[in-house]
Amino acid sequence: MNFEEFIKPELLILIPVLYLIGTGIKKSKKISDSLIPIILGGVGVLLSALWVLAISDISSGKEIAVAIFTAVTQGILIAGASVYSNQLIKQLDKKGD
Repeated sequence: MNFEEFIKPELLILIPVLYLIGTGIKKSKKISDSLIPIILGGVGVLLSALWVLAISDISSGKEIAVAIFTAVTQGILIAGASVYSNQLIKQLDKKGD
């Protein structure tokens, strides 16, 4: 799969960032594993929103709507790619057992 078809190239760096955040959360054992994807989704949307705000000249309601849509969709895609990557690594590791 070519992630660049769906995720803005500038945001691809967030996939390993979210992966590391997820790994840190899991190792802390303070938060249920079932909440990690939701947390990563929220962090992904937040970081995507920061990027959108930094690059956008928002001056109308339509531009606000596009910025929100972009931030949410990119954040969810990034979080999904991070969780998917995590699962691939786990499954590949299991095959080595």
